[in-house]
Amino acid sequence: MAPGGDVVDAARYPLDDPGDPAWGEVVARARAELRAQGCTVLRDVVAPGHRDRLRAEGDAVAGHAHADVAEVNVYNTDPDPALPADHPARVVLHRRNAFVARDHIPADHLVARLYAHPGLHRLIAACVEVPAVHPLADPYAGLTLNVVAPGDDHPWHFDTNEFAVSLLTRAPESGGEFEYCPGLRTVGAENHAGVRAVLDGDRGPVRRLVLRPGDLQLFRGRFSLHRVTPVGGTTPRHAAILAYSERPGVLNSPTRSRQLFGRVAPEHLAAATVRGDTLQD
Repeated sequence: MAPGGDVVDAARYPLDDPGDPAWGEVVARARAELRAQGCTVLRDVVAPGHRDRLRAEGDAVAGHAHADVAEVNVYNTDPDPALPADHPARVVLHRRNAFVARDHIPADHLVARLYAHPGLHRLIAACVEVPAVHPLADPYAGLTLNVVAPGDDHPWHFDTNEFAVSLLTRAPESGGEFEYCPGLRTVGAENHAGVRAVLDGDRGPVRRLVLRPGDLQLFRGRFSLHRVTPVGGTTPRHAAILAYSERPGVLNSPTRSRQLFGRVAPEHLAAATVRGDTLQD
């Protein structure tokens, strides 16, 4: 069994045996749901018996979260006053991201063992229909813990990456629910009117997803507007973000690393020099 294989229920998710019929069933369902609505959930990937440990390990590192409050729009860019008044990019949203960087998550934590599991890499690649996925080479990104404090939320936005993988590790007392609008925009059809309508309160296209600790979510957020609703009660919402790429060796830019973690590693600066990225914020 590969390291981390004991984290999951091998009967439901046979990570070490792609020839198992259960593997095929998981992949077939995930592909169908991703094609139809851009989202699928692999329930109880981390078995219920591990939930207390999953929550405790998240609690142990949450104090390292770096918060970055910024005024953005649904495209995660600076609001542009030159655009027409009814353009969705004119709507100012407050992003309150708080991320625990990868180097603060011990290798023996359940999420770290799962993130590194080659069988999970194969399963995710099969579900999202790409040849392979690779953990990020970034020393801070790759595996992170997203902390949403009581009273905070993660506002409506589109992703820039093709797919996202997340694992809820602590559910809040109330709120903190994942909402999304599948296929609200498409390649060549931004649907600005539809996006603005949701921002103005239209609930017609909105779907709400109930997640439990241990559930692994695969999501194509580039074309589906989505958010995490405000967290209620006195405890935060924790979700591990398992970031993969279709090519190996991927790192964040220095600017992105400063935004998410408040710091930059030598690897970021070296890679940016090779790429010709700006080293300024």
